[in-house]
Amino acid sequence: MTAVRQDAWSAEDDLILAEVTLRHIREGSTQLTAFEEVGERIGRTAAACGFRWNSCVRKKYEAAISIAKAQRQKRNYMKKQSSLSAGSGIASLASVETEDGYRSEGVTEETISIDAVIRFLRGWKNTVQETNRHVKALEKELREKEEEMAALKEENERLSAQVNEVQTDYRAVNDDYKALIQIMDRARRLAFLNEEDEESKSRFKMDANGNLERIE
Repeated sequence: MTAVRQDAWSAEDDLILAEVTLRHIREGSTQLTAFEEVGERIGRTAAACGFRWNSCVRKKYEAAISIAKAQRQKRNYMKKQSSLSAGSGIASLASVETEDGYRSEGVTEETISIDAVIRFLRGWKNTVQETNRHVKALEKELREKEEEMAALKEENERLSAQVNEVQTDYRAVNDDYKALIQIMDRARRLAFLNEEDEESKSRFKMDANGNLERIE
């Protein structure tokens, strides 16, 4: 039976590494920070977590990584738009037509026409709606990937249970085999001793010439 290293990575360790790293990617953090967090949770070094991620776990989550990066970009975009919305909104309205039909870059809020405000708000609403649709599509895809990950985790647990059962059966069969070998060895020794006893019981007689003959 193959020996299992005491420091071997379990399926649960790999899952924790994947979940934490994807969260840090999604939130715009660094992978090094993710590895440090994982290391604290499972008792390993950040370097060991990074090596495991790059050598084994990363290739299993390429699709999830792409989604996390897209969510990070969308998050950054929304933050940028939110920070610029107040100032850029007034700046945009200041350059539209006023009530008297003239354009003015230095007009105040009082001189901006209602129509211009409505046009701006409608345009902004369309932008927000389009962004929300894109975010919902990404969230749906992420949920599907999370469900797929949960199914894979369940399948891995089922297979691990089967492996443990097979290993138990193997140990039982191996013990039975050793016991059978011992019984066969004792039987051979006993048969050999019986043959020696039979030979020792052989009788002899002397013929007319004085020679000994074995009586069968």
